[in-house]
Amino acid sequence: MADTAVQPGQTLVVGANHRSSALVVRDRLFVEDAVAPFILGQLRAQGIDCAMVLSTCDRVEVAAMHADARGGERKIREILAAYAMMPIEDLEGQVYTLTGEAAVRHIFTVAASLDSAMVGEPQVLGQVKAAHRLASGEGMVAPAFERLLQAAYGAAKRVRSETAIGARPVSMASSAVELVRDLHGDPARLSGVMIGVGDMGELIARDMLAAGLNRMSVVHTRIARAEFLAKELGCHVDSIDDLEALLASADVVISALGERHHVIGTELVRAAIAKRRNKPIFIIDAGVPGDVDPAVNAIDEAFLYDLADLERVALRGRASREHEAAGAQVIVDEELAAFLHDRAERAAVPILARLRAHVEEMRLKALADAQGDGEKATRLLVNRLMHHPSEMMRALAAHDPEHWRRMADTICAVFDLPAGAEDGGVDADPAGDDDGDRQ
Repeated sequence: MADTAVQPGQTLVVGANHRSSALVVRDRLFVEDAVAPFILGQLRAQGIDCAMVLSTCDRVEVAAMHADARGGERKIREILAAYAMMPIEDLEGQVYTLTGEAAVRHIFTVAASLDSAMVGEPQVLGQVKAAHRLASGEGMVAPAFERLLQAAYGAAKRVRSETAIGARPVSMASSAVELVRDLHGDPARLSGVMIGVGDMGELIARDMLAAGLNRMSVVHTRIARAEFLAKELGCHVDSIDDLEALLASADVVISALGERHHVIGTELVRAAIAKRRNKPIFIIDAGVPGDVDPAVNAIDEAFLYDLADLERVALRGRASREHEAAGAQVIVDEELAAFLHDRAERAAVPILARLRAHVEEMRLKALADAQGDGEKATRLLVNRLMHHPSEMMRALAAHDPEHWRRMADTICAVFDLPAGAEDGGVDADPAGDDDGDRQ
């Protein structure tokens, strides 16, 4: 599609993430890949023809472009509420809306993994690209939206290549595997359970399985979420109602629910260790906020590590998270500024194309009227080009001197005229004195 095509309007993001909403709300809003075309179809039916749906463990967002941002927001909220089978009022305080430059910045920040529960997690860029591909396949990515996303990917690539922020979560997952080896030995003899489906927890679970963990089960408050991740990981699904028994049989526990209350308490852990005959249990609290009561640390044979602990292990002797995140944010800001500048320049393209076509039409007519006389053709063209603008400038100078002075400055800048060249020029006839040449 050409740049001169009608574009879909203002950038808009409506969503819920790990900071804005309760887990129960995000679970209700969660959109599986197979359902995303249905949501996109609902958006299109409501007149939102340019959109994508990003649904991960930490966030559910609709990023769109729409001529009426306020109306678009309302329609998106209504669609999400209907899908989650929730009264739209229940989304108040749980769902955020960003428009314009704030929405563009958010898309850049999400793609660069600076808005994740664990900053720098490697999955998020792939998740954004997958959502993009799905929306593109449904014909819902306009050229302006495509340019926005490609610019966001460029920023994310720079963040990955110019900072170490992407290595942090990977190193943390690897550190977790090494700590398990130190405690239990060969992972091939061990079993584990993952509670919830948070992105950082998933990354750790993948590393555990890659290291040879013998068996992994996934449980969740919503069985469909557990089944979805279990399919991705190639492991088993169990019921969260059996958590006490699962803890007793698990050598490694990864908790990534982030329910804002403790899922694993001291009584549950003591009971599990007793059933394990005091065999140690390694617990990773990857929930944001934490899922495990910190008092579990005081229990013998319970080895609890939260994300901060893993980060300390992984980053010994390396730059701090704050330093890396600050450097990454500078890159995002630079890329965002470049994108916004380029987009602003593109706003001039349609009128420039019309102007060029108009001048070309006048040139061809002047050549035809001059019948091969080059000097006459150029005189005709100059006079015709200057005729209407000259009349407009005279009228403006006579009726609105202040506006005229501003326009005169603009004309000097556009045509690179010497400063002050407009003074006294209003009485002259820049279009010449041959009225016939103006026709």
